[in-house]
Amino acid sequence: MDILINKDISKSLCIPRILDANLDRAKEGLRTIEEWCRFGLENGQLSEKCKQIRQEIACWHSHEIRSARNTLDDPGTVLSHPKEETRESIEHLLQSNLSRVQEALRVLEEYGKLYQVEMGIAFKNIRYQVYILESNLLNFDRYQKLKKSPLYLVTSESKNLLSVVESALKGGVNLVQYRAKNTDDIVRLKIAKDMCQLCHDHNSLFIINDRVDLALAVNADGVHLGQQDMPISLARQILGPNRIIGRSTNNPEEMAQAINQGADYIGVGPVYTTPTKPEKIPVGLEYVDYARNNSSIPWFAIGGIDQDNINKVITAGAKQVAVVRAIMNAENPTTIAKELLKKLTIN
Repeated sequence: MDILINKDISKSLCIPRILDANLDRAKEGLRTIEEWCRFGLENGQLSEKCKQIRQEIACWHSHEIRSARNTLDDPGTVLSHPKEETRESIEHLLQSNLSRVQEALRVLEEYGKLYQVEMGIAFKNIRYQVYILESNLLNFDRYQKLKKSPLYLVTSESKNLLSVVESALKGGVNLVQYRAKNTDDIVRLKIAKDMCQLCHDHNSLFIINDRVDLALAVNADGVHLGQQDMPISLARQILGPNRIIGRSTNNPEEMAQAINQGADYIGVGPVYTTPTKPEKIPVGLEYVDYARNNSSIPWFAIGGIDQDNINKVITAGAKQVAVVRAIMNAENPTTIAKELLKKLTIN
């Protein structure tokens, strides 16, 4: 058939050019990711993994393949797309480059089969290494943000919910939990999508209260579970290894259980009486002090904490605090968030 290309011509001209372009694309994408692992996350293990994969790819970039390059006559050099011209956030940058690397590796795997049998096999293995790298990178990045978030906003019902959350984000909050017990699912889904996007636009984590299904549906960073919600092991099975799972705890026994079951963080409280959970008896500052000395994972003091009592909570040992009304009911959420953060970071 006329559409069939002569095998010798294909190998001597076209295939090496395809391989050359995609070898460069894969290495460039990996180097971009590597720089963030090195300087942004300051994680030597992830940085070294990027370097190792990049060097494996470079071993296949032979003189023969490089010699086939013809940039001047390449029609692809003038092609572009508006989405390639901007990056909205670090997450967007990383995801774009991970996708770029994975696409290039698939091309190298398929055309490598025509060029050299071993090449196709090698790039199949490298492609799976990049999938694992992606999972580890997403997991590490989320967990690092979690550990570095002193102020956690848990939402309550509000006529201007998204505006309040945006104001809090502008004030420095970088961890938000959407909690809506009495909202219809169709409304909750819409709000969750908008709030998730808002948080990610501000490079902040977004957590869904209780609902694992909604967390998946809107690509939330994780879910927060109460004591009466599904087991952590089942939530992990549904969510996978790369999303955050938090658990409310009210005493040392519940803390130990949550840690043993694999929670990424715990809530410690309610420290004071709170209308959010009126049925709960306050645990006081004693449990906060216990958490300081016994929790091996990040923990957030929660329950009735505001500007008037936060210093006592900090003195008891809390470095991370979750608030509801202190910000949700504030006239100026941005100002209150800044003031609370100032107290948390000074101590």
